[in-house]
Amino acid sequence: MLTPDELTRFARHIVLRHIGGPGQQRLRAAKVLVVGAGGLGSPLLLYLAAAGVGTLGIVDDDTVSLSNLQRQVIHAVADLDRPKVESAGAAVAALDPAIRVVPHAMRLTAENAAALVADYDAIADGSDNFDTRYLLADACAAAKKPLVTAAVNEMHGSLTTLRPFDTRPNGTNWPGYRDLYPEKPPAGAIPTCSEAGVLGALCGVIGSLQAIEVIRQITPFGSPLLGKILLVDALDMRFETFEY
Repeated sequence: MLTPDELTRFARHIVLRHIGGPGQQRLRAAKVLVVGAGGLGSPLLLYLAAAGVGTLGIVDDDTVSLSNLQRQVIHAVADLDRPKVESAGAAVAALDPAIRVVPHAMRLTAENAAALVADYDAIADGSDNFDTRYLLADACAAAKKPLVTAAVNEMHGSLTTLRPFDTRPNGTNWPGYRDLYPEKPPAGAIPTCSEAGVLGALCGVIGSLQAIEVIRQITPFGSPLLGKILLVDALDMRFETFEY
């Protein structure tokens, strides 16, 4: 049951016919794991917290540096050299003290991936490397957990939702990450953000869209990006969705 304060806090969701009181209660009871508290994880965590997700797990082994602040808006100058899980957790608590924050100050690996995803209802990938993306996608598929995965680089972003353990209306399974990207790119084939740069505000756009897809996994509405990838080109301001 929502408290009187929560009824006020989430009033705009409760009157929204696509969420309503039951949907808000589902959000409050939900547990979401966010991998990466950086450019994508920053807006993602803030909007999941604002939406009232009851438990937020944060996976990140990094500390806040000055170069992060151009796009990682959950952190501030006062957080420099602080573990990102602590900084992000404090920002979430400042927004809504009722949210349970579970910090995982570690890198996701083949040894811990299954255990990390096991206790959560939905997973969001805001990581910055292909090793983590493949490991996380495999772990979520094995555990039958929905995964919302996004990426940004330079002036471009992408977003898709993965539920390869569920079936389409025609009886076939929805595609997984390895259907979209069968082979991991060779090391160094794609420049990192530190090498090629990234438009800071684009992280906010993609991270916010990622939050919508995560919320949709908890309290369903509309059409998720299952078997579809959204591509955003900030250079020419184009949004395109392709089936795969």
